[in-house]
Amino acid sequence: MGESVTPRRFSVHQALGGGSVADVLLWKRWYASVGVLVSATTLWILFEKAGYNLLSFVANVLFLLVVILFFWAKSASLLNRPLPPLPNLEIPEEIVAKAAGIIHVYANYALSIGREIVIDKNLKVFLQVVSGLCVASYIGSLCNFLTLVYTGVLLSLSVPLVYDKYQHHIDEKFCLAHKIIQEQYKKIDDAVLKKIPLPSNKEKKTQ
Repeated sequence: MGESVTPRRFSVHQALGGGSVADVLLWKRWYASVGVLVSATTLWILFEKAGYNLLSFVANVLFLLVVILFFWAKSASLLNRPLPPLPNLEIPEEIVAKAAGIIHVYANYALSIGREIVIDKNLKVFLQVVSGLCVASYIGSLCNFLTLVYTGVLLSLSVPLVYDKYQHHIDEKFCLAHKIIQEQYKKIDDAVLKKIPLPSNKEKKTQ
C-alpha cells in the first residue's frame, strides 16, 4: 500500500509580503494587531454610531496637535528645554515612484478588460464584470463605505490567520467548490453561451 503524500503547505506569510504587514495580519506582532483593531473599532464607533463628522474630527485633531506643538516649542525656548522631536516630514521619491507604478499596472489592467469587452466582445469577461458589479452594488446597498472598510479590516485580521491554521481543510473545500462551479459553468456555456451568435473576424474586417 502506498503512503499518503501530505500536500505542500502554502506560506501565507510570504504571500502577504513577508514583512511587518504580514506579521500584523497573522498576529505575529500581536500588540500591533490589537492596536489596529482597537483603532479601527474606535473610529467606526465615532463616525458610525456617535455620528461624528470626519472633517470635524480631522480638523480637531490637527488643531490640538498644532496647539500642543506651538506651546511646547515656546515653553522649550523659554525654559532652555529641547524642542519637540519632529521627524523629517518629506515623502521619498522612491515611495512616490512605487505608488505610481502600482497605479499604472492596475489602470492598464482595467483598460485591457474594457478593451476585451468593447472591442473583442468577450462575453465571458463581460459576464464576470457585470456579476462583480452587481455583487458590489448589492453589498453597497447593505452598508455604507465606512462600515465596508471596517469589515475589510476585520476580515484582514481574521481570514489570513484562520487560513494559515486550517490551510489543508480549507483548500479541500475550495477545490470541491471550484469543481462544482466549473461543472455548472460548463453546462451553462454549452446550453446558452455557445448558442449566442458572435461576429466572426471576417465580418469585423468587412465592417
